[in-house]
Amino acid sequence: MLRELVVGPYQANCYILGDKETGEGLVIDPGDEVFRIVKEITRLELTIRYILITHGHIDHVGGAQELKKITKAPVWIHPLDAGGLGFRPDGDLVEGQKIPLGRFWISVIHTPGHSPGGVCFHTTGAVFTGDALFAGSIGRTDFPGGNHHQLIQGVVKKIFPLGDNVRAYPGHGPHTTIGRERKTNPFFQR
Repeated sequence: MLRELVVGPYQANCYILGDKETGEGLVIDPGDEVFRIVKEITRLELTIRYILITHGHIDHVGGAQELKKITKAPVWIHPLDAGGLGFRPDGDLVEGQKIPLGRFWISVIHTPGHSPGGVCFHTTGAVFTGDALFAGSIGRTDFPGGNHHQLIQGVVKKIFPLGDNVRAYPGHGPHTTIGRERKTNPFFQR
């Protein structure tokens, strides 16, 4: 199961993923409005196993500490972005890592460029792209630690090969598919 909440003044997408059969869940990017997130977790009757962060910008990490206090779930982030958390993370996210969730696995894909430690999360039929890839756009690369070439290369070499039918759930805005972005996103047209 998948729930999306748009939170905070920057309208960031927070995702709750769960396995109905086991009741295990995780939260991706609790940027703000922790009460709303917790209400949804309770409604879905999930036990949160992890709080996963795509990158260390405030609109994606703002509620992580509060959510950790409530759910007792560990917060994981890539070491290069851990400074953005404001507290010590419980675990590191690294390229190729596999995180178990009920009967499923979440794979970590390191896609720097929007930030040095930006990651995407891939599971069956879906990829959570943070601010690396949006519907019709890409994340800004003019922040400290940003790198336009690196971001483009990461998406082309690591995200596009996941397959055209894979749904992409970005850090802001509507979801899309890999195929649609590969064919129509202006940042990838030669």
